[in-house]
Amino acid sequence: MAASMCEVKPESMETANEQLVSTAISAPGTWVRFTDFSIAMYKHLCDLQENLTWISPGVVDLKLLGCDIDADLIQRATESNSFPKSISYVTLDIMDPASREAVLKPYLEKFNRTAFDICFCMSVTMWIHLNHGDQGLLDFLFCVSGLCQALLIEPQPWKCYRTAARRLRKLGKSKFDHFKTLAIKGDVAQKIQQFLITDCKMELVRCFGSTSWDRCLLLFKKCSLNQD
Repeated sequence: MAASMCEVKPESMETANEQLVSTAISAPGTWVRFTDFSIAMYKHLCDLQENLTWISPGVVDLKLLGCDIDADLIQRATESNSFPKSISYVTLDIMDPASREAVLKPYLEKFNRTAFDICFCMSVTMWIHLNHGDQGLLDFLFCVSGLCQALLIEPQPWKCYRTAARRLRKLGKSKFDHFKTLAIKGDVAQKIQQFLITDCKMELVRCFGSTSWDRCLLLFKKCSLNQD
């Protein structure tokens, strides 16, 4: 899965000399478009790679951790990693508490952190929902929101669930165990947003609209963080 883990805590979200993951902030109070942010982060990593022996006080040394349950995917990502000093990849089942403890805690401790600055969960929620049910989805949201100070999440809409189930039937494979019993359906993104706000003490900073896949990008932050 793509919780890049990108998962996260701040001592100061904008001024820390070493953020574990990049924030979507270009200047205090200015949130850039996600595509612009991706390009800016790539350029920043290129600059860091060219200046490994010296980093000026105003330059943030980004550290990103990418996680997925698919070991083959992680291996390919590691082999093609252009920024090994800044980006690490690990195989992780985010739904397994013991695995989270074994993987994430040691990584954070290397940077004297207890959580990440920002977590990216891209096209993840549906698969967790289908494989772990309603409670599994809520447990995931509660878990990941507790790992970060900011969360960028891309929930799949309900039509993607139906497409996934239909594709599985055509392949002659076993059905998703929880599909027919899910109570969280319809406007899934809205229900995820509501849970993050009411149960996870986060607030919606911005909706970045929909991707070409008709999936909304939602940015949340902990309610305790002041927005400049």
